[in-house]
Amino acid sequence: MSARDLDAIFRPSSVAVVGASDHPLKVGYTVLKNLLEGGFSGKVFPVNLRRKTVQQLEAYPSVTDLPQPVDLVVICTPAATVPDLVAECGKFGVGGLIIVSAGFRETGAAGIALQQRVSDAAKAYPELAIIGPNCLGVISPHAHLNASFSGSMPEAGRIAFVSQSGALCTSVLDWARRDRIGFSYFVSIGNMMDVGMADLIDYFHDDPGTDAVILYIESIQHARAFMSATRSFTRNRPIVAYKAGRFAESAKAAASHTGAMAGVDDVYEAALARAGVVRVREVRDIFDCAQLLAQTRRPRGDRLAIVTNAGGPGVMAIDQLVQLHGTLATLSDSTIDSLDHQLPAAWSRGNPVDVLGDADPARFAKALRGVLRDDGVDAALVILTPQAMTDPLATAKAVIESTDQTTKPVLASWVGGNAVQEGIAALRAAGIPAYSFPEEAVRAFMYLNTYARRRELLYETPKDLPVEFVLNRERLRPVFNTILSEGRQRLTESMSKAMLDAYEIPISRTFVARTPEDAVEYAHRLGYPVAVKVFSPDISHKTDVGGVALGVVGDDAVRDAYDRILQSAKEARPDAYVEGVTVQPMISSANGIELIVGARRDPVFGPVLMVGSGGTGTELLRDRTLELPPLNERLARNMLQSLRCWPLLQGYRGRPSVTIDKLVEVLMRFSYLIADYPEICELDVNPLLVTPSSVVALDARIILDHQTLLHPVKQFSHLAIRPYPENYCRSVALDDGTKVLLRPIKPEDEPMWHAMLSECSPETLHNRFRSMLGKTSHDFATRFCFIDYDREMAIVAEIHEAGKRQLVGVGRLVAGTSHEDAEYTVLVVDAWQNRGLGTALTGYCMEIAGSWGLTCVVAETDRTNARMLAAFRRYGFRQVAQEDGVVSLQYQVKTQ
Repeated sequence: MSARDLDAIFRPSSVAVVGASDHPLKVGYTVLKNLLEGGFSGKVFPVNLRRKTVQQLEAYPSVTDLPQPVDLVVICTPAATVPDLVAECGKFGVGGLIIVSAGFRETGAAGIALQQRVSDAAKAYPELAIIGPNCLGVISPHAHLNASFSGSMPEAGRIAFVSQSGALCTSVLDWARRDRIGFSYFVSIGNMMDVGMADLIDYFHDDPGTDAVILYIESIQHARAFMSATRSFTRNRPIVAYKAGRFAESAKAAASHTGAMAGVDDVYEAALARAGVVRVREVRDIFDCAQLLAQTRRPRGDRLAIVTNAGGPGVMAIDQLVQLHGTLATLSDSTIDSLDHQLPAAWSRGNPVDVLGDADPARFAKALRGVLRDDGVDAALVILTPQAMTDPLATAKAVIESTDQTTKPVLASWVGGNAVQEGIAALRAAGIPAYSFPEEAVRAFMYLNTYARRRELLYETPKDLPVEFVLNRERLRPVFNTILSEGRQRLTESMSKAMLDAYEIPISRTFVARTPEDAVEYAHRLGYPVAVKVFSPDISHKTDVGGVALGVVGDDAVRDAYDRILQSAKEARPDAYVEGVTVQPMISSANGIELIVGARRDPVFGPVLMVGSGGTGTELLRDRTLELPPLNERLARNMLQSLRCWPLLQGYRGRPSVTIDKLVEVLMRFSYLIADYPEICELDVNPLLVTPSSVVALDARIILDHQTLLHPVKQFSHLAIRPYPENYCRSVALDDGTKVLLRPIKPEDEPMWHAMLSECSPETLHNRFRSMLGKTSHDFATRFCFIDYDREMAIVAEIHEAGKRQLVGVGRLVAGTSHEDAEYTVLVVDAWQNRGLGTALTGYCMEIAGSWGLTCVVAETDRTNARMLAAFRRYGFRQVAQEDGVVSLQYQVKTQ
């Protein structure tokens, strides 16, 4: 779905309403009335089979009888009529369709079948974009378009609101009108038969009039598209989401610790966090956040200053700030000295700044200006309680005037009833979010800081911690196919460990003993003490059935452990097939910590990786965190830092720190394993013993998905986020024979990327970036080094000189949201120009464009850049335009 395709829905020049009516109780009446009264400047056509006029407009019996093609059609007729109407609209060249009608998937089996008929009818017309069915409709305030059956048109603003609940939409619109919150778009998406959340987010991404998005989510379809779109949007602008249905039962029949602990809501939490989306827990928080999103100022951090005329509400705000892990700003000495000269002697001389109960508007203004000038303050909250001498409206106006010269966010809490309403209205009209209670203001402020923190974590440059596999992963596949083809859905511990070992995840050596004497023999080989565990494909939690004996010393003790374990397992699980026991070396846990590492395949987001406190108390402690693969060093380390046991891992009260770097590498290897094998349904390593010098998997269990074994899927299609595309790594020789590695860029390359730019002349940089560059920053680098490989590809040229890796060039393809065309840019370090590197990069990038199925690639360069123009033309680009000295070129891609 292209963002341009949705213009027919959000920016139409003409609209037809099928089912338009004169009856006030009909949906078609309200939709037509809203279009006519909302100020829409385009043509509006009622379609009604039995009437000549509707609401004083000439009506037409069908869409095909209209005097001209229309951009948008809104269908309000019964569900049974919709399939034929979709085909009719497609034939007539309609660009956008809103199906308000209900009675589809939401009604059961018959409705599902009917919706499939609608979907089948639409397949013949791929250019037809459809919202719905079963939706409230669409409102585009800037276009004065109200193509919905809502009660009113909201004000125009810069927030896009998308909801799967039509009923919630009506409540939000009513609330927004009261509090003067404006929207750039307001969309009820219903059943998402065609246009989904990802399509809408992409459209809003390309819209300069949208600064933020609010989502009400009941379920996600097409997780990979959703993750790609949200990650792209949140790079620069916030998305706030409320996820309904948090406590759906999902792990009743889980066969592993991970399956039991990683519920539906936990997976959504991990996915939204990975996408940089701020999740709110209460519906009311959507409204609170909307007020803060409505202003363009963004906090630099979480240091909040509070100005108040009453101590109690100030303390309430502090309590909420501390509870949400915010920071009460520390005022500088100079700020306190300044306020000493402007406030009464009895002021609090600290934060909160208590301006006292008799404060007039001027005193509020002086205090607010003073704290906003402080470099240690990121934002300010002004709290007013109505007292005998308080003027809420005048104080609001003073606060508004005080914010004219600041870029820092200012929030207000006017606490009270009727006495403060005029002040609240004035603040909101000026774009200052105003709340009835201090806690609401602090909560909204911290949600926005969550966005900033998540974005910072997502784009923090990882260490270049290469995980090089000695065994070729492509060659491993046939070996694993032998294991997978045995038909087992639950791999034994030894088989599971074999897969871990192949990915160089350290394991404890394990022998399977089917008799007591075998167990003794293996114990001699390993050396005492040993661990003896039940060996059964049907028993996942060995401790629960008395199937574990630790620290076993001596032959007789091994025989006793064998007999006792088998007897206990048979009594606890008479249905289980018990083959014997495993014998392993007893690895000392002194100075070690037991963790659990696992994976579970979620039906929406695919594989999810979990790490947490392990051992027998895993479910009891519930100290765990989830993340979507693939992992890099930064993501793996952040998982560990989010655990309650993180202080123990670092070293606590004299205990040494465990080997964090090795643990991070092991987590990355786990993520590669589950990325490479979609057949893995669940995976448990419990415990994973981590010591100051080693990481070792003491137990392991892998559960396979039978359907994926029978019906293999396309590589990486089971992942919500595309992993690093290793298949695009290629070695080439330049004209002079120099060997160069061409490969996709990765976040770890940022230091080398900065170094590459420092080796370029100002002219080369200007030709690439179309402006003069000063010192490059991390924020600037994230746009180029942290990329979504589903949308963008940057191929760097890497060389090795004097044992040092360097980047000497980069070619970049940025696909449009339709993924039909792409923009191309290329940069080559001056010392490496005229050696064929630019041609090698361009040729390889055009090859990749062909593998993506793109139709054309466009490029721009300055008309004075003769060398670049010649290179483009030599490769097959042709000039299509020239304006203001900039030459536009186009390349027709040779599809593969």
